[in-house]
Amino acid sequence: MTRYRLQPTPVQEQALLQHCGHARFVWNPAVEQHACWRPDRGPAPRFAEQCRQLTQARAEHAWLRAGSVTVQQQALKDFHQAMGNFFAGTHRRPTWRKAGRHEGFRIVAVKPGDVRRVSRRVGQVKVPKVGWVRFRWSRPVPDGAKSYRVTLDRAGRWHVAFAAIPDPIPAPGTGKAVGVDRGVAVSAALSTGDLLNAPGLQESERVRPARLLRRLARAQRGSKRRARVKAAIARLKARETDRRKDWIEKTSTDLARRFDVIGVEDLNIAGMTRSARGSVEVPGRNVRQKAGLNRGILANGWGGLVRRLEHKAPGRVVKVDPRYTSRTCSACGHVAGESRESQAVFSCVVCGFEVNADVNRGLQCS
Repeated sequence: MTRYRLQPTPVQEQALLQHCGHARFVWNPAVEQHACWRPDRGPAPRFAEQCRQLTQARAEHAWLRAGSVTVQQQALKDFHQAMGNFFAGTHRRPTWRKAGRHEGFRIVAVKPGDVRRVSRRVGQVKVPKVGWVRFRWSRPVPDGAKSYRVTLDRAGRWHVAFAAIPDPIPAPGTGKAVGVDRGVAVSAALSTGDLLNAPGLQESERVRPARLLRRLARAQRGSKRRARVKAAIARLKARETDRRKDWIEKTSTDLARRFDVIGVEDLNIAGMTRSARGSVEVPGRNVRQKAGLNRGILANGWGGLVRRLEHKAPGRVVKVDPRYTSRTCSACGHVAGESRESQAVFSCVVCGFEVNADVNRGLQCS
């Protein structure tokens, strides 16, 4: 997905919000149908059946009929794709979408004339029932894009993302391999000795979240002041997310261009970041410490880095079994817990090889 910053007018923004509301209205009943369906009723409604139900709903409700049928049908299509991913075991079950949090819709069957460039930095995309909407032309739109998705994030920013399969980055052909160890103190430690860190908030910005959260706690629910504070928190989090994504893109591109083979540990990140709260009968232990570790893992972009590496260097990313890598010497292969002197230092008790602990794990992946 190639994403651009959308710049709608106030009138167009209201029309886009109506599309988002219609897509959410169609999605939520589909989720409810499948959640309440029982096996004795037979198979759950499929895409064709729910499209017929949508046609009946549009005939009964003028406000729904006034919206785009493409937007509403694609919401159903997205739901059935999400259910297919759930049954395949790759994603979680689709859940309800909430106003202000899940705002977006998808348009398909995009024609070449539906996207145009009007100046050096400005482009336009044709949205059904809205017309031509401007977006920032930060880079060329991919050729052959057949669909796009319009989204509104919690910071109040509109984006349009064109779906297209990017061309992979060709291998340099030098035969070089690199191992990448992902960590919390160091985002990515390369077997070459390079230590890379994902950027986050600056020192002057780190005090703002706590201050804004205290201000949010004092604000009355439903007030304009509370909405302003929530928007400020969302903008701060969006800034941190944008910096992390930018780092992931640049780092993955650099690795794909420099090395023929890229080794990473095969980590179950979803399982590693699962909450430790437990249940009422069996409460969890060290819940706050585990929550801090989860935040550290997610803030360093472990999954995003490997995902983009697989996109840009398909067939060149090798996943290595992570067991005992923190105790194994990359020089002689001896396994001993005593070799890990600290979080940052690895000193083999047999051969005396000493190196940064994260670099030692990266060497085993290369």
